[in-house]
Amino acid sequence: MAGAVVLLSGGLDSAVNLAAAAQVGPVLGAITFDYGQLAAVREMAAAAAMANRYGIWHRRLTVPWLTSDVSALTNPRAAMPEPEAGSLDDFAATSLSAAAVWIPNRNGVFINIAASLAEQEGADQVVAGFNAEEAVTFPDNSADYVEAANEALAFSTQGRVRVVCHTLELDKVEIVRLGRWLKAPLDLVWACYRGGEVMCGRCESCRRLARAYAQA
Repeated sequence: MAGAVVLLSGGLDSAVNLAAAAQVGPVLGAITFDYGQLAAVREMAAAAAMANRYGIWHRRLTVPWLTSDVSALTNPRAAMPEPEAGSLDDFAATSLSAAAVWIPNRNGVFINIAASLAEQEGADQVVAGFNAEEAVTFPDNSADYVEAANEALAFSTQGRVRVVCHTLELDKVEIVRLGRWLKAPLDLVWACYRGGEVMCGRCESCRRLARAYAQA
């Protein structure tokens, strides 16, 4: 294997995928995107600390044009969904939450930029942090999406760069368990959609993380 470049947001899924990738082959480096998200500073700090722990390079790439005025991820005036813990498996409720934080083609942009950089760096994998739990309402977290992305990359990269995700078929509880087994940098994770001093504990990402830790 030539090597991997990790899409590292600093969240649970990307942290565990970093650890998993390091188990199976060389990880050359990691990329964190700043697209104007509220948590950009906290995500960048978490990702940089993770990369430092693994001794790999870390690059911050800014894509300000990806900022959406209607997404609660990037607009501080937009209402941030705060679903109750008991509604996290309610498709109707989580669909509304997903719509409120949606950034059009965000993962597509990330993957294509990362694939270009990976080929330049001599890597043949872009490692992404997706999961089966959120794929229910975020189609760009799904196995079908990864398959389609790889079909496109087969045409657009000479080195046949592929998207790989080690948590694609796992829910958050299983990801926490895998992370503990791999000794992933779970102590450095920043999962909150907001960028405060501490994670808010109320946004959907915080709720899912808390439930995963409680059940794992």
